[in-house]
Amino acid sequence: MMSRQAKCLILACGNPLREDDGVGPWLFAWAEERFRRNACLLLICRQQWTPELALDIAESESVIFVDCAVGGLPGTVKLVPVEAAVAAPGLATHHLGAAELLSLSKELYGTTPRTSLLLTVGAGSLELREGFSDAMQAALPEACVQLETTVLRILGH
Repeated sequence: MMSRQAKCLILACGNPLREDDGVGPWLFAWAEERFRRNACLLLICRQQWTPELALDIAESESVIFVDCAVGGLPGTVKLVPVEAAVAAPGLATHHLGAAELLSLSKELYGTTPRTSLLLTVGAGSLELREGFSDAMQAALPEACVQLETTVLRILGH
């Protein structure tokens, strides 16, 4: 059995040059500042999730995946449990979502976090420009509250 590296891992992704896709990096920066003195947290931000993140996931007691959501209502904040995807033949490395990363963690390291959550904010625009759509801008306070409340609950505060 591995020793757990972090009580809570915040794993954000997104591209700040694709308008609302930048919400993951924005929330990462917010959480990094908000929880900067908390040694129980590990925060990682990438433009996209890749297979090597499976080790960080396996070594964490809890994980909160943070990303924008495409196809839903713009500005809608959702926090949902996520489970490992059903294993499929081969490894898709061009698109790894939260469920696929959990599956990879289980397959490679024999474990997944006790709690796995996905925090998303519905994208209003993915245009090639910096900044956020009006819907995303309006949703940021709620997303921050959801993230903060969830982290504090996981840490037992």
